[in-house]
Amino acid sequence: MRLLLDLGNTRLKWALAADGEWPARGAVSWDEDVAVALERAWRGLPPPARAFGASVVDTAREAQVAGIVAGAFAREVAWLRTPAVACGVRNAYAEPQRLGVDRFLGMVAARADGASPCVLAGIGTALTLDALAADGRHLGGLIAPGPRLMQQSLLGATARVRPERPGRVLEAADNTADAVASGCWQAAVALVERFAARMAPGLGGAPQLVVHGGDAAELQALLSLPSRHAPDSVLRGLAVWAGQAG
Repeated sequence: MRLLLDLGNTRLKWALAADGEWPARGAVSWDEDVAVALERAWRGLPPPARAFGASVVDTAREAQVAGIVAGAFAREVAWLRTPAVACGVRNAYAEPQRLGVDRFLGMVAARADGASPCVLAGIGTALTLDALAADGRHLGGLIAPGPRLMQQSLLGATARVRPERPGRVLEAADNTADAVASGCWQAAVALVERFAARMAPGLGGAPQLVVHGGDAAELQALLSLPSRHAPDSVLRGLAVWAGQAG
């Protein structure tokens, strides 16, 4: 049994993995008391043979989580740093470690699921886009603010854009709340669909569009292109990598 840890910008997700199944799993927001929440969630669970982690957060939070794992299970965390090649995926970055490990593991999960060639759209704090060829070559990608971060940035940089309520996503809005929400979500949708269209020739003409991340379901409902939702893609990619690591 392995403990898998996905340290994202908004929350930490974890799972115990054994023989292709996840007998226990959970998530903790960074706004919570992480130590208390994890110790409560892990109380009574069988100790994993090994612990593996993927992180896009600072080293202080990595060290905090590693300490909690050591206290709960007496295990060290093996942190995955983005490689040039692993699990059938070849990183396009000239400096491989600069590609976010979450993006790399999303591609690992997609390839393991037989989804390549594909375009992967990660919808969370950041909006990430990656093109993955049938042979596992990463053709590169894009990073932009996620739709919620777009809204926060707009409100923080303007004096008079102050919606009185959360907005709805509409084709055209007649009030500020709906205009802000609609503009940001539609901008995200437009970027995803444009990237998919531009990458299609290099991916054989008909790549799958795979969406993942905390806001994937909401964005997927706005897409005009066929798409597949792949929840927990980082954990699933980490499980593949951990299985090869032993």
